[in-house]
Amino acid sequence: MAENREDKDDVMKFSDGMGAYVIAEIGANHNGDMTLARRMIDEAKRLGCDCVKFQSWDTKLFSRTVYEQNFFLSDDYRQRKDHSLRTIMEAYAVSKFEMGKLKAYCDKVEIDFASTPFERDQIDALVEFDAPFIKIASMDVNNDHLLSHAAKTGRPVMMSTGLSSMAEIDHAVGTLEASGAKEIVLLHCVSLYPPKNDEVNLRNMEMLRQAYGYPVGFSDHTFGSAVPLAAVALGAVVIEKHFTLDKTMEGWDHKISADPPEMREIVEGARKIHECLGVSRRALSAREVKQRDAYRRSIVSARDIRKGAKIVEDDLCFRRPGTGLAPNLAPSLVGQRAARDIPADTLMAWADFGMGA
Repeated sequence: MAENREDKDDVMKFSDGMGAYVIAEIGANHNGDMTLARRMIDEAKRLGCDCVKFQSWDTKLFSRTVYEQNFFLSDDYRQRKDHSLRTIMEAYAVSKFEMGKLKAYCDKVEIDFASTPFERDQIDALVEFDAPFIKIASMDVNNDHLLSHAAKTGRPVMMSTGLSSMAEIDHAVGTLEASGAKEIVLLHCVSLYPPKNDEVNLRNMEMLRQAYGYPVGFSDHTFGSAVPLAAVALGAVVIEKHFTLDKTMEGWDHKISADPPEMREIVEGARKIHECLGVSRRALSAREVKQRDAYRRSIVSARDIRKGAKIVEDDLCFRRPGTGLAPNLAPSLVGQRAARDIPADTLMAWADFGMGA
């Protein structure tokens, strides 16, 4: 593992101070329909997402062997008549021209545009589109060819770490740094769709932050909103969540994607959690300080006490409000003599014993 870098949490500021930077991962959930893609951009904006992200792959992603097998993971096209793996890849791919149109539409509705590149020319296109960062997919953590090209752009690099050992992550971070990357965010990711609960390991985020000193986030493939919100509570500054308008739609990732109600929960929950996390130093709010006097107790005379009487424990009790002497001062009063008559159920003061405050 590379030596622990100087802490860089103040280098990358995707967050605007309102919480984690939430990326609606549209990916290929537009199913090749640019009208649907624009509808998804509109909805992500309406829900309060910071960014929509696409994927820039084309048919070069697979070798001829995979296309001849016509099968990849759970995508089995061997018995289908409507599509082969190649034709579905062609149908769902987004050209550079279409990406440019989507970028322009994002600018119009005022939401960040990003895409995951899989080739160097796709990185160049994102630079041309002025994307705010370059996203490296988990599958390319060991792809120095792509990593170094992304780093040389001078853009912030966001890298998912699914599928990767610590040695591979370490090498990838070193490659990015050696190639000039100054701003890096490491996204903890489990490249299963979906992972089981005991496979998620959110504590990996803190491990990555401690190991490399860079801000960390979470690229999520779980169902629902609970796990990404837990990631925010554990310090994620970026949440990337697959997004769909309809989980029943045909396509690769719709079932594990957040629909609009779930994405709203993530966006609003991330903001709320950010506010609730506050600061690590102990600091009472002005409202809590004001509340304190009403909630706490003071030392009160348990019975009538005559002037000159020596105070014993049974002379004291503790009742609200907390505007008088604090209960933990009671030992200082025991053994003192009353400087005047003190009626029962009276908040006691130092003056009752001839002493100043």
